[in-house]
Amino acid sequence: MKKIQKLVGEEEKLRMPIAQGLPWTTDEPKCLIKPPVKKNTIPIDLKLHSDIRAMERARFAHQVAEKGRLIKQYKMERERQQKLEEEEEIKRLRKELIPKAQLMPYFDRPFVPRRSEKQPTVPREPKFCIPRHKTIKCCRMSCNDMSGPSQLQHLPSSIEKAEALYKNRILQ
Repeated sequence: MKKIQKLVGEEEKLRMPIAQGLPWTTDEPKCLIKPPVKKNTIPIDLKLHSDIRAMERARFAHQVAEKGRLIKQYKMERERQQKLEEEEEIKRLRKELIPKAQLMPYFDRPFVPRRSEKQPTVPREPKFCIPRHKTIKCCRMSCNDMSGPSQLQHLPSSIEKAEALYKNRILQ
């Protein structure tokens, strides 16, 4: 048993790690060379497109506001001028509307109408014929052609021809 206990004890010692220190050296530690010190970086002034656009937009907004003020000032000035003109017009009309006595007519030389120097108008005969563009193509006759009784006899036949042409067109 003692042997077994001894073996178990040795196994337990082997299981537990023993901290071992670094070996002693006689060399002096090496001094590392420091890297050269870099200069501080200087930031570059960035020009962002959004900043440029914001400045342009502010300038534009200022121009629009200035234009609006000028238009408003112009309208006020125009209204003031119009108001002054209306007041002057009212004053002038009031002066004109004051009733004044009319001059007495002269009865010693009475009014005698004179004869007009213009020539009288020459009467013209009215045109009773139908305009050419308002007549049917097949029935076109001038006013002079219809003066005789022979033309009145041909009128029904021309109307019949027009009706026949119209029916033919519908059937096609």
